[in-house]
Amino acid sequence: MQVSVETTQGLERRATITVPAETIDNEVKRLLKDEYRNRRINGFRKGKVPPNVLQKLYGKEARARAASNLMQSKYFEAMMQEKINPAGAPAIEPKVNEPGKDLEFVATFEVYPEVKVNALDKVKIEKPDVEVTDKDVDTMMETLRKQHAGWKEVKRKSKKGERITIDFTGSIDGEEFEGGKATDFALELGEGRMIPGFEDGVIGMKAGEEKTIEVNFPDDYHAENLKGKKAEFAIVAKKVEERELPEVNDEFVALFGVNEGGVEALKAEVRKNMERELSNTLKGKVKEQVLKGLVENNEVDLPKSMIDQEVDALRSQAMQRFGENQPNMPELPADLFEEQAKERVKVGLLLGEVIRGNDLKVDEKKVDEIIANNASAYEDPEEVVAYYKGNKELMQQVRNVALEEQAIDFILEQAKVTKKKASFDDLMNPKQQ
Repeated sequence: MQVSVETTQGLERRATITVPAETIDNEVKRLLKDEYRNRRINGFRKGKVPPNVLQKLYGKEARARAASNLMQSKYFEAMMQEKINPAGAPAIEPKVNEPGKDLEFVATFEVYPEVKVNALDKVKIEKPDVEVTDKDVDTMMETLRKQHAGWKEVKRKSKKGERITIDFTGSIDGEEFEGGKATDFALELGEGRMIPGFEDGVIGMKAGEEKTIEVNFPDDYHAENLKGKKAEFAIVAKKVEERELPEVNDEFVALFGVNEGGVEALKAEVRKNMERELSNTLKGKVKEQVLKGLVENNEVDLPKSMIDQEVDALRSQAMQRFGENQPNMPELPADLFEEQAKERVKVGLLLGEVIRGNDLKVDEKKVDEIIANNASAYEDPEEVVAYYKGNKELMQQVRNVALEEQAIDFILEQAKVTKKKASFDDLMNPKQQ
């Protein structure tokens, strides 16, 4: 087999591969003998068709298959022979494929770029300095009480934080519009579910009261025909209710599966869950900064084939997420995902070089820590750990995550890290800018 490789542009290469005529002729004979001889042909017993008849009937088809088989296998042999590591699948085109002649074909492909990671001390990280305080636990306990609260009707004006049941009819220039009308609509005041000004106009109403309010739809409202429009809403208040919080007692504690230790045991469980969530969020925020710094401080040529593969993966995920209830949803355009795909490819190449260049190996203790952390969120952690350990594919995914985390930790050790005091609420519930 002869192989010549030329650089076309950037990372693209073109390999011209020549396979001896004897090799493809033998493959044609093998196919005719092994796969075509048992076909039913009038005038011949099954399996007794002469080779010349098979050649006449199926020779062209067998040669096309033989060429296809050999172009695939010989392409990979050529890559190994030339010590080339292609990025993505090749485009293969036959040039010469005639009986008695060498098979010649061209494979066009991209190679992985040469990746160099600049000094990691250029990466700047601001690491939140946060801990779960007793006040945070008390706040979470109040949140749990609100989640399990009941509602009690009151005969007075409504306040923020209460629930009011209303009928409303919206109109613009005296004409009602689609989606602007509801009956027995339960609205929690202060939740921000309605357009700006609507809740403010309802606060203070009491059962039986009627009023008309004026509000403006935001310029970025989702319905095109309502953007920036001034509307009137005729509102009828039907019922006002205040929240009735449950007492924090053994009955309340039992709602969360805590059967021993009472309120203090529930608080301990709440703290443990908050600390786990905090740890995961901290990791995520630090990782985000590490990867951003890595990308910003390094330039890498990106193989188009890898970007295309990533676009396909992202598009497929989006279709599954948004299109599962819309069977006729059109295919999403590739350019929606191109920038994200480029960043993911670049991150993958840079992290891969950090791992290779520093000879990082999977730390099995890290693997066990990740599994234990994931399992701690379930009622029976031991059962979850056993499930992981018994699933090879899942274990490989965890090992990949562990190695990535080790690479992040390695970069953190070299990076310029500053700590910034923050509260649990600041980190877990960042305010929209």
